[in-house]
Amino acid sequence: MASSRSSSLSPAMTTTTTTRMMLPLFLLLILFAHSVTAGESAGHLAAGCGGFTRMFSLGDSITDAGNLAVISPNSTFNRLPYGETFFGRPTGRFCDGRLIVDFLAEELGLPFLTPFLRGKTAEDFRQGANFAVAGATALSQDFFKEMGLDLTLIPPFSLDVQLEWFKGVLHSLASTDEEIKKFMSTSLFLLGEIGGNDYNHPFFQNRSFTAEIKLLVPKVIAKIENAIKVLIDLGAKTIVVPGNFPIGCVPRYLTIFQSTSSPKDYDAFGCIKWLNDFSVYHNRALKSMLHKIPRDPTVTILYADYYNTALEITRHPIKHGFKKETVLVACCGDGGPYNSNSLFGCGGPSSNLCSDPSKHVSWDGLHLTEAAYKFVAHHMLHGPFADQPSRAPK
Repeated sequence: MASSRSSSLSPAMTTTTTTRMMLPLFLLLILFAHSVTAGESAGHLAAGCGGFTRMFSLGDSITDAGNLAVISPNSTFNRLPYGETFFGRPTGRFCDGRLIVDFLAEELGLPFLTPFLRGKTAEDFRQGANFAVAGATALSQDFFKEMGLDLTLIPPFSLDVQLEWFKGVLHSLASTDEEIKKFMSTSLFLLGEIGGNDYNHPFFQNRSFTAEIKLLVPKVIAKIENAIKVLIDLGAKTIVVPGNFPIGCVPRYLTIFQSTSSPKDYDAFGCIKWLNDFSVYHNRALKSMLHKIPRDPTVTILYADYYNTALEITRHPIKHGFKKETVLVACCGDGGPYNSNSLFGCGGPSSNLCSDPSKHVSWDGLHLTEAAYKFVAHHMLHGPFADQPSRAPK
């Protein structure tokens, strides 16, 4: 790309050039939301058209609809059975079908967002773009290099990189200050889910929880805060910021910590309590930051409560159409009590597949099924798992 205002955005670009274009997308068609203070239960979100003409999303594999597949086309996640439920083929989504962001696009009357690295011209992003990359982190790849982690599974497409991608798209579609202001004010931004991989990578590389992983939380929150401020400064009016899922109920985590956990580590539903407590710790820090971030009354920031939404179907699966006996078991995996013996158990030669993904919460041990994502999206849009933290004065 010759300049940030170029109308040609070829995916065949160097990492430096790639760093020029991509950003958030997500959630609600908000007419209004119920304000709550930190510590209160989530408010109800009223869904409406909201005047949004496009969406932009940042994040990781929870939202990636094909960016990593451009970079790694031969990976197992880009083969069947991934994508089998809705698309009938792999699309680069880490799911059997649609993601939360896809359901949001449908509700807004928008097409599924074009993955940034699959776009060829600026016009491909006229109605929005998906900048999320599976494995992406809030903190930079260099940070984890200095931490001494193996970078094999940590792509160089952190939150800052995705923000630069978005800026490139923005300036290719809007040139004057007036055009940029209108463009930003009629766009919906989904900032995440991001941050989960900042913890996943060191967890999966056996790093110390107390001495290293837990200490990352303030750094991750600061990165998310900076991204929100960048978007607001560019003119964004509606930003949705999801929290993290309850990792203590995730099959891959349950497998990893099974041998070191005692009965007292588990709750009544079979999830590991201290891991869920860590998700709560991150989410509280995130929500606290959202309360404090300066913004004027024209800016709406919504916290999407992925944690409690996922817990709802984990704790009451039958009520919501899932099976109790498989609620903590991956639909597609490679054996073990949680069908998640390895990180890439789905799509490999030893993988096995459940007969009905719609009855499972977990798809491949780390990511949810389309049925579970649909549940999360519906309850983000229609309540009760989203709220608008009270704003700090600008």
